[in-house]
Amino acid sequence: MKKTCRLAISSFILTLFMVLVVPLNCFAATINNDCFWKDTQGNNIYSQGGGIFNFGGTYYWYGVEYNGAITYASNPYRKNSDTSFAAVTCYSSHDLVNWTKENDVLTSVTPGLEGCEWLGRMGVAYNANTMQYVLVTQFVGNNGTGVLFATSDTPTGDFAYHHIQDKVNITDGSSVVTGDQTVFIDDDGKAYLVFSNSGGRGNTYVAKLNEADYLSIDSGVCVARNKVGREGNCMFKHNGKYYICSSDLHGWNASATHYIYSDSIQGQYTTDQVLEGSQYDYSHVSQSGFFVTIGNTVIYCGDRWSDFAGNGLGYNQWCPLSFNGDIPYFNSLSSWDFDISTGSWSVAPENNYIYNPSFEADRVSVNALTGWNTWCSKTSSSTAISNLNKGRTGTWCLNFYDANAYNVSVYENLSVPNGTYRLSAYVRSSGGQNAATLYAKNMGTEEKSASLARSMGDWTEVIVDDIVVNNGKIQIGVWADSNAGNWIRVDDLCLIRQ
Repeated sequence: MKKTCRLAISSFILTLFMVLVVPLNCFAATINNDCFWKDTQGNNIYSQGGGIFNFGGTYYWYGVEYNGAITYASNPYRKNSDTSFAAVTCYSSHDLVNWTKENDVLTSVTPGLEGCEWLGRMGVAYNANTMQYVLVTQFVGNNGTGVLFATSDTPTGDFAYHHIQDKVNITDGSSVVTGDQTVFIDDDGKAYLVFSNSGGRGNTYVAKLNEADYLSIDSGVCVARNKVGREGNCMFKHNGKYYICSSDLHGWNASATHYIYSDSIQGQYTTDQVLEGSQYDYSHVSQSGFFVTIGNTVIYCGDRWSDFAGNGLGYNQWCPLSFNGDIPYFNSLSSWDFDISTGSWSVAPENNYIYNPSFEADRVSVNALTGWNTWCSKTSSSTAISNLNKGRTGTWCLNFYDANAYNVSVYENLSVPNGTYRLSAYVRSSGGQNAATLYAKNMGTEEKSASLARSMGDWTEVIVDDIVVNNGKIQIGVWADSNAGNWIRVDDLCLIRQ
């Protein structure tokens, strides 16, 4: 049932790609995920747990540079726990693709930030009454714990520490320390804080920043309760409705994205639902961070906390949403073209159509890998399939192994445009298998495959070229008929247009 549902949804999205998205003009640029982004000077972009805001027709992206992010980007094969604060960075752009570093608007030596143990989850709002830009962020340091406010006369200037609000009053008479939080600017220019409570994160709140100067948080309204907790709380608005998205409590790891929506920003919201499409690779291996809306297109901007989770390449994973009425759909794309002048988008030629291709979505060892279907012969154990903490990139890879003989496979059924494709994967193998292949089939033409039944001590790229799809679908997978003790490890699969 799951497989049939996924294929039907994929077909719906494929139709959107081919029919609803208008051709892109010369202003189109490509957003590439699964890599470390560079600014216009060729330096790594360090911006996590932040947001993008439009001031005067320019987009400004604020986020945190952690010392551990610098370390991981230089050697993205070993996670670390260095969450020490280096700076709040500010980048500017006119197309959301090319970003210019403007300034480190807060740093570890900014007066008032002494003894900073944690700083993150921020946003910036412009207050017309004071003509000040107000930065709002979580903070733990010598001056206290709570929501820190800092101000500047310009969006790129050095922000000055103002004060810390330790708790937010709630309309039910309680008060809470904020958990994950983001700043949302409504169409009328009013600024809100969307947040959870710090302990357990079982409640979701929306509170207005005080309109006089944005330097305090008005009483918040509890808009959702969830006993298992939600974090990564962030908001977007689409066709007059307010959507709050959040993640599971997976720490630094990825999860499916959940959403609720309402006609009123502090009004009654729907029950919690999974954002369809995000469950196949846990939101493109990311956690909900913030959203940017251009025209009628809503862009999910996810944080991949790979510096602290070791779950792949890149810190920022941006994917467009589609809508069927009020219901959003998450399009997990590794590469897509976007036109800032119209808000239109399309799948880029270099997009990898495989879900969870590097097996980083699952944060623990499992036998059913997120996004993948599994098959075992009647005489084989399901434990012959797992993810293994010995990946080529990130942490995990696919692993086939059993002390007894086994015959197993993992596969995905995908909807793709007709055309010619290239399937590749990096493989290590003990050799000795009766047969083992990387394969593509069910695409309306003959099956194509490459053998994996040979000794490969180092990671070796295996390629299947000239795969012709003429029925809009394909099954790709890895299969092995193995003797006892044989093993195969697979990582970083890719299916792209050729």
